[in-house]
Amino acid sequence: MRGCGDAVARQGVPSLVWRAGQERRLAMLAAHTRLQEARVLIAGCGLGLYAQQIQERYAAEVLAFDLALGHAEAARERITSTFCAAVEGIPLPDGTIDTVLSHEVLEHTEDDGVAVQEMIRVLRVGGRLALFAPNRWYPFETHGHYWRGRYHFGNTPLINYLPDRWRNRLAPHVRSYRRRDLQALWETQAVKVVQERRIFGAYDNWLARWGRWARPLLALQGLEGSRLDFWALSHFVVLEKCA
Repeated sequence: MRGCGDAVARQGVPSLVWRAGQERRLAMLAAHTRLQEARVLIAGCGLGLYAQQIQERYAAEVLAFDLALGHAEAARERITSTFCAAVEGIPLPDGTIDTVLSHEVLEHTEDDGVAVQEMIRVLRVGGRLALFAPNRWYPFETHGHYWRGRYHFGNTPLINYLPDRWRNRLAPHVRSYRRRDLQALWETQAVKVVQERRIFGAYDNWLARWGRWARPLLALQGLEGSRLDFWALSHFVVLEKCA
């Protein structure tokens, strides 16, 4: 893969502004992990929006890193304890972090199993890892697709409903997870599942474009926890380190 488009395909596009969707997810994080005066690691920080909010609201000691040097440098303008690294090789000692946040990053890693192991490794016993990751049954692949060697940015319908051998030819740059796919990543780890659910989006882009005409989409959030959430946008999982 080559060029700017390929970099976007591999690394995704970080959040550029703080809106209702990020606010909702931060509330989920705060409800299930320790943030107040905690040592928090943002694994794949993008431009540092979550890092900044957590540091300012919760008096937390926040460390953040990103694989993309440009993202890490931009995030450093919001939070100084920022560095460039891969999730598969976090340059921190064992058992030194209270909370790790991985927000829509796992799907971009070279080895998601090693990435999960690393994030658990740096947690203290009793510390928690919060994961947001794309749901395989969401009707759109939000990371674009490849066709005849060219990357096409944007939402592509129904790619993730294809068998793996076809889906992975169209979207080789990113993963999308079924529940069992995620569960396999920590089944050998000394953790317990604190929270595991699928969540719908906040439809910020739709609301910004269509205003009140898009507001009925927010009612989809009321389906979370029901049998109809199988086509929600993302998984939200919280793991607690046991030993």
